[in-house]
Amino acid sequence: MSARVLMVQGCTSDAGKSALVTALCRWLRRRGVRVAPFKPQNMALNSAVTVDGGEIGRAQAVQAQACGLPAHTDFNPVLLKPSSDTGAQVIVHGRAVAQLDARAYHDYKRIAREAVLASHARLCESFDAVIVEGAGSPAEINLRANDIANMGYAEAVDCPVILVADIDRGGVFAHLIGTLALLSDSERARVRGFVINRFRGDLALLQPGLDWLERETGKSVIGVLPYLHGLHLEAEDALPSQREAKSGAMLRVVVPVLPRISNHTDLDALRAHPQVECSFIGPGETPSACDLIVLPGSKATRADLAWLRSNGWDRAIERHLRYGGKVIGICGGLQMLGRAVHDPHGIEGEAGSSEGLGWLDIETTLEPDKKLRNVHGTLLLDGQPDVSGYEIHCGVSDGAALASPIVRLDDGRCDGARSPDGQVMGTYLHGVFDHPQAQAALLRWAGLRDAAPIDVRALREASIERLADAVESHLDGAALLRILGLEAPCAA
Repeated sequence: MSARVLMVQGCTSDAGKSALVTALCRWLRRRGVRVAPFKPQNMALNSAVTVDGGEIGRAQAVQAQACGLPAHTDFNPVLLKPSSDTGAQVIVHGRAVAQLDARAYHDYKRIAREAVLASHARLCESFDAVIVEGAGSPAEINLRANDIANMGYAEAVDCPVILVADIDRGGVFAHLIGTLALLSDSERARVRGFVINRFRGDLALLQPGLDWLERETGKSVIGVLPYLHGLHLEAEDALPSQREAKSGAMLRVVVPVLPRISNHTDLDALRAHPQVECSFIGPGETPSACDLIVLPGSKATRADLAWLRSNGWDRAIERHLRYGGKVIGICGGLQMLGRAVHDPHGIEGEAGSSEGLGWLDIETTLEPDKKLRNVHGTLLLDGQPDVSGYEIHCGVSDGAALASPIVRLDDGRCDGARSPDGQVMGTYLHGVFDHPQAQAALLRWAGLRDAAPIDVRALREASIERLADAVESHLDGAALLRILGLEAPCAA
């Protein structure tokens, strides 16, 4: 029997589509439904390595976790990783296939559609239900031709849609009514109901608006989800608030917001740590005094290296190290800390070379073949704790600093480098802070003597459970099952 399919579309970006799909996946799994997530097309610089050796958006990896499944490329068959304001690397079924500007990709979508429908068919053969996440808004009428991300997909596979809108940003009724108004008749008929997200206040005061919305549209409000504070979920792309003050914090960390910052979810564990104050510093802002500077990953290493210099980060890092601070670079950040970055093939932009910051004795050359690996090993710091994570990079690094690695992987390879004085380190390993004991060892190196390890993976799992609880308590479960066309199975 083919799977039942339900698509969640949003009135705006960041309306809560990713979180709602995550919540519905766990809610259905609790009910004994074999469910899988799906996002036909994603644009994000936060990606995850899959069990079949490709990469997908991190939001779909979280949704897979909600389903109790390993991440697979079929969950996000088309991933766009922006490398400039008008161009992106196109990844199909987990593999980079092209670097295209917006106009060229618009033409390429006919080919991408085939990959989307192939993944859709495989998932429908293997699961009872598929919960699909749209991208942006279906009301972006300039993007409707050859659409594979929203209603174009829904029309192609003939699935029902629910619209989610964020009341916290204001204008929720205008968002919903305006979105419906910009849909075609067949698309409008496909919308089976609304979910209002991030509500705080007295629901009785909102009820007259909900009643009006149902009368005006003839569609049901499936429920109103509360604003859930303190969720620990990996973001699809949006950065957290750039500065955060935390009472009782004993270690201060700053992170430059690179124009093409990627996999900033590497910092989630530090942001969640009660003893750590982690602040993202944007353009034009002066880095505050801190104990640790983290240079994050980048989709355009040479361009972001130039940005660092133009914003004074080279001088800030020099001053920081002179006063005894520590610096760690992750992936692109590791490459920037070396002597030079070479891009002879023009993989991330115009071909050429850039002088690095020079704090590690390595040089990096970007090669066409991307390394995609989930890895496990030992962190070569105090206590030599286990460490695990994933590699996503085109760079191949070489130099004397590699003789002082920071990770020994289970396959015998070593990873990373450190300076002779031990103040500067770098690694290709994304997620290096996620393992509790490795995190504690890195924080001790950075200056937090009594670092209490936290398990960020357990925090994410608890957040998924909270989301499913919210669906159970605040949405009309019977209506959702009717829309899906599922008989209500016994609770697991």
